[in-house]
Amino acid sequence: MASTAPAPLSQLPIEWRHDVAPVPYTQALADMEARNGAVAAGTAAELIWLLEHPPVYTAGTSADPAELVDPRFEVVSAGRGGRYTYHGPGQRVGYLVLDLGKRGRDVRCFVHAIEGWVIAALASFGVESWRAEGRVGIWTRDIDGREAKIGAIGVRVRRWVSMHGFSVNLNPDLSHFGGIVPCGIAEYGVTSLARLGLTVSAQEWDAALIATCDDFLDALGGPARKAGS
Repeated sequence: MASTAPAPLSQLPIEWRHDVAPVPYTQALADMEARNGAVAAGTAAELIWLLEHPPVYTAGTSADPAELVDPRFEVVSAGRGGRYTYHGPGQRVGYLVLDLGKRGRDVRCFVHAIEGWVIAALASFGVESWRAEGRVGIWTRDIDGREAKIGAIGVRVRRWVSMHGFSVNLNPDLSHFGGIVPCGIAEYGVTSLARLGLTVSAQEWDAALIATCDDFLDALGGPARKAGS
């Protein structure tokens, strides 16, 4: 009987990884950079990694030191685009190691598609959110009626393979954002699903992302591959 050759890694479904226990940021960054190189070399499948971090401030390539108001937590240079942001327990982070060389090679489209994905996932919990002209991220109406950020986006692309991605506030300690000017935007606040009166677990949030992922991949174009869970 003739043997069947295994499918090339470039044709395999995207690997999904879910971590519930917080993963140290520097460890996740090293793992993500290694996976980026392997995907670019064709020796690993693409990856969507959902996780949380211990409290940490991360600095993007446009970070202004004046916006680091109170460095009460570790500060790490992330290498992604953007300015300072906070990660910590209760905030779900999505790292995307995707081959954009096969998905249009359009970074603007990639960011737009991520925004649409997060907006769709939030809508599944009854939360209306939106993009805001000139302000990267995901915005919603806070309990005081003012616009506030509920999700952040920052990406890096190396050899047309992406890294980093997005974060969404499920139930973090919002006071921890006070050590920085989040994403360089001082005039707007930060909110969470919990602050809006919603209890959403990490597992429920991950399930919402999986349920809305096909539309995200369709928006990117390229090979149509059903995401695994």
